Amino acid sequence: MSSLALINEFLGQPPNASSHGYQIDHILEFCHWFMGALFLGWSAFFIFVLIRFRRRRQPGADHRGVRSGISTHLEFSVVLIEAVLLLGFAIPLWAKRVNQFPPGKEALVVHVIAQQFSFNYQLPGSDGQFGRRDIRFVSNSNPIGLDPNDPAGKDDIVTTGELHVPVNRPVIAELSSKDVIHDFFLPSMRIAGDAIPGSLIPIWFTPIKTGTDEVICGQLCGLGHYGMKGTLVVDTPQDYQAWLKERAELAGGTQGAAPSPSPGAQQPQNKPPAPVASPSPSG
Repeated sequence: MSSLALINEFLGQPPNASSHGYQIDHILEFCHWFMGALFLGWSAFFIFVLIRFRRRRQPGADHRGVRSGISTHLEFSVVLIEAVLLLGFAIPLWAKRVNQFPPGKEALVVHVIAQQFSFNYQLPGSDGQFGRRDIRFVSNSNPIGLDPNDPAGKDDIVTTGELHVPVNRPVIAELSSKDVIHDFFLPSMRIAGDAIPGSLIPIWFTPIKTGTDEVICGQLCGLGHYGMKGTLVVDTPQDYQAWLKERAELAGGTQGAAPSPSPGAQQPQNKPPAPVASPSPSG
């Protein structure tokens, strides 16, 4: 247990596994020690007041109040420390996460589609392009509604519950939802983001350790919310490529394909329009 994350780990925070997570841990650790100091200080002051102004020693009330400036200085110091935490650390760190995305070619981009009560993942195939999705194609065999008429989606990789990413490579997760608001939370990566129906919200992180981490929903989303969990597997580059090859072989090029029509069945004449592609967060 490192001295930096002493309180964090004592309170159940998993070890950090992302490149930016140590900054989050710094803020959390300082806040815990600061709040602990405030708790001890105000507790000591409370005990002092109980003894100093007990009835036997102070039978009559003093209506002139406090005449010392110590309390004013203490309160100003607390406000100053909180302002430094907010303006000097929290806001710049938040701005970096939402404004400074890694270049698209450098990062791995994955679509995270939340639903009650699981997470689905879509990765582009060898062509590097995501296939279109449309809610009208959603079925048990096609949970994200991948358009079978779109050539770009023929080689896409779709998984449910488990996502593999390579170590030491930025990952951009674009979040959306099929039903209600969910929250894609990776405790070990120190990152989270809401998945909202009709929106595509990007978050990003860079894993620095191989291993298996937990994915949970951080937003109350229904009766089955407690069981909405998943797995993030951080692989070496070689293992990640092997996983991609395995998933491609399992898909067999039929990921999201439409079922074959029965003989004599009338074919639909109109194809549903393709949804408008969202802009890249790095663009």
